[in-house]
Amino acid sequence: MYTISDISEILVPKRSIIVHHKSIIQNLIYDTRKIVNAETGLFFALINRRDGHDFIMDAYSKGIRNFVLQNDFQQELILPDANVLWVADTFLALQAVAETQRMKFKSPVLGITGSNGKTIVKEWLFQLLSPEYKIYRSPKSYNSQLGVALSLWELNEQYNFAIIEAGISEVGEMEKLQKMIKPTHGVLTNIGVAHKEGFQSKEEKIAQKLKLFTDAEVLVYPKKYLEQIYMPSQIYKFAWGEDESCQLEVYSLKKEGDQATLVSLCFSRQFFTVKIPFVDQASIENAISCIAVMITFGYDFKTIADRIATLQPMEMRLELKKGKHNTSIIDDSYSNDLVALQIALDFLKQQKQNSRKVLILSDIPGVQLHDEKSISKLKRLVAASGLTDLIFIGPILSQLQAQFSLPTASYSDTKSFIDGFKHIDYSNSTILIKGARDYHFEQISKRLVAKSHDTILEINLNALEHNLNVYRGLLPAGVKLMAMVKAFSYGSGSFEIANLLQFNHVDYLTVAFADEGVDLRNGGITLPIVVMSPDENAFDAIVHHKLEPEIYSFRVLNSFLRYLLQQGLKDFPVHIKVDTGMHRLGFMPEEVDELLAILKNQDAMKVQSVFSHLASAGNAVDNDFTESQIHLLDVFTTKLKEELGYSFIRHIAATSGIDLWPSAYFDMVRLGIGLYGIDMDRDDLPVREVSVLKTNVTQIKELAANETVGYNRAGMLQRASRTATIKIGYADGYDRRFGNGVGKMSINGQLVSTIGNICMDMCMLDVTDINVNEEDEVIVYPDIKEAALAIGTIPYELLVNISQRVKRVYFYE
Repeated sequence: MYTISDISEILVPKRSIIVHHKSIIQNLIYDTRKIVNAETGLFFALINRRDGHDFIMDAYSKGIRNFVLQNDFQQELILPDANVLWVADTFLALQAVAETQRMKFKSPVLGITGSNGKTIVKEWLFQLLSPEYKIYRSPKSYNSQLGVALSLWELNEQYNFAIIEAGISEVGEMEKLQKMIKPTHGVLTNIGVAHKEGFQSKEEKIAQKLKLFTDAEVLVYPKKYLEQIYMPSQIYKFAWGEDESCQLEVYSLKKEGDQATLVSLCFSRQFFTVKIPFVDQASIENAISCIAVMITFGYDFKTIADRIATLQPMEMRLELKKGKHNTSIIDDSYSNDLVALQIALDFLKQQKQNSRKVLILSDIPGVQLHDEKSISKLKRLVAASGLTDLIFIGPILSQLQAQFSLPTASYSDTKSFIDGFKHIDYSNSTILIKGARDYHFEQISKRLVAKSHDTILEINLNALEHNLNVYRGLLPAGVKLMAMVKAFSYGSGSFEIANLLQFNHVDYLTVAFADEGVDLRNGGITLPIVVMSPDENAFDAIVHHKLEPEIYSFRVLNSFLRYLLQQGLKDFPVHIKVDTGMHRLGFMPEEVDELLAILKNQDAMKVQSVFSHLASAGNAVDNDFTESQIHLLDVFTTKLKEELGYSFIRHIAATSGIDLWPSAYFDMVRLGIGLYGIDMDRDDLPVREVSVLKTNVTQIKELAANETVGYNRAGMLQRASRTATIKIGYADGYDRRFGNGVGKMSINGQLVSTIGNICMDMCMLDVTDINVNEEDEVIVYPDIKEAALAIGTIPYELLVNISQRVKRVYFYE
């Protein structure tokens, strides 16, 4: 518990206004969209892609009364009844507060870093050590400069062990993390290629990561990544590997079918065997890291073997799935603690598609009835969450049912809930499933999620948010951003994508047809929505749902104008399209006077924007043509503005224009395919592919040479072969042109080719040269640009043609 005076002593601000010295601080706030319990929040105006100082009044209006601002900003700011501290750097101030909280913690702190496996090792160690320790661990993948600070803030005396992740992407970051975390024990996991662009060499990357352990007592590490390790002499260096010099020698590995691996180990001249319930190399390495940590904490071989055998795969992400009876299911059922619950509830609040919001929550490990602090925090989270219904599962929470004002049901265990499931109406709801692993909430998820065949499109909402910020980073201040969500958001979904864009404050959304806009409105989207192809039959829907039509011809203009006059409407927003050279839709530049004659003599509609479309922005040979288009729009809009007597938004740049033509930004840009991680014009932008189309192997066949595969016997085998039939065909959007070796897919990281013609629901792959089993995962487009090129098209077509019967699974890490 801190007061604002305590925070002031920690930060030593250069200037302060403290009105209420005893104001309690419980929550660190940096994002006004995620404010919980504002009365005890401390808002840090961080300066990153967006300047937190621009949101001070938003924070104040939502109840925040404690602020940390940067020295060079808002010197004369007046916030009535608020405490304000001015510091030189708000980010460093946030980290200093987290560091102070960490130094109050006197129990072991285990720091984990590496390229891969950090979160898995953290979660497995939590499972393995929990019988003896009450463990706090950083939530999900909170391992960045900001994530670590937020994690450490939650560390308190309720726990007697902490596990904190640390991730870096460039030189100089780890020193700041080490100063905050100060681990007493350390684990270095796999060293791979992640973030390699931030380091000159693998050796430099390792050296930077090792800085986390400068003051540690023990360091566990795989020797194969560190032949020589230069660390302070006081650190006990515990290496594991196949070398006899390792403290923990991996003597042998033996696969037991495709389910487990027997590992023979030697420590202190004693041999013992552990059964690891995995066969992949990454999981085996992560498990051995956990074994090494357990040894350093004094666990005996039998206890280690017994607990390692119970390890389970970890789903380290929150997933949004389409549920039965018009529901959306947020599946976060692999773990449960108060910090992770807050993250999941924040995501739930973003969802606007249903007004009814349900939380199914299991008992929280370590939280007992007498734990007043944790129970109080749970009540605060629920009160601020916007929930309409609560369901508690477990003996502890069931006893608290009467203490919550929401409609609340309780069940003693998961089986009791499932037994009564058919009597519960969950239709038209968004449901968050949050359960500890022992409660097996995956059984609940299976009951709620709509069934489909095994081909899915995975959509990474973190990647989409990242891409949005990448393109925003290219834009000057004041330039608005319109996001294209036409064609089912390029195959990625409708309200699921729009909800995230709305949460991230884009200025406009654009759809192709009115019914797409209606679906978004029905899904809770309140942003302005432009309809590119307004049909006369859709005018009622456009007006009723407050959509904004694109007007591209006199026919559409006059028709919509007549409709508005009949309805007695005034100043209805419209968007005028100009044809500056694309020659698809739009008024010709020479038609400006005729257009003005109509627009000036009416008040039923008001021009919201005037725009055009660059025909060849990504083609350098057409640069003169592109410049002429930009000039034509400028001339057209200048005259329109002068004659109409009011301002409107001007825009012409889509993704290629954002990439290559800053002179085309005008007042707004339109972000399309780049938002989804596919940029056709620039390789230097760090965009991430948003969607991955996956299926699995249904059957494997051993066939002799000269046999044929598929319709019309098109696939002729030149040798004895193995083929894999997979669950995707042209009805799912996998083009028939990919047949007969044109299409390439990936199984277990290895490329394979199609064989024979593509069928409606299936196709066949030649897997002769790789190790593959039935039910193995298949990546349909390992490189979507190369796939599109192979059949003479572009990635847009491949994405938008993915069938609606392919289930979309959205995840947020």
